[in-house]
Amino acid sequence: MQRTSNVASDKRRRKLMTILWTGLLAIVTIVLIYREMTALLYILATLGVTALLIMVALADLGPSHNPSSDSTVNDSAAIGSGIISTFGSK
Repeated sequence: MQRTSNVASDKRRRKLMTILWTGLLAIVTIVLIYREMTALLYILATLGVTALLIMVALADLGPSHNPSSDSTVNDSAAIGSGIISTFGSK
């Protein structure tokens, strides 16, 4: 029997997993603070920030855009102030 999944159930499952991970990490942090294991907390915090920075560095933020190859020019500022555009005239 094949299980069909829809978008709503996938979102619900991901949200539940996020809440569970957050709760687990909160409990671990509280236990480490209670047992006064600050050295371990510093190490875990450093590793967490490093992992976050690596994820941001490797993130695909969209298609790259080279503004120097853009052929359209916006002269709205020149038009609004009465200045004659000299772009393209030689």
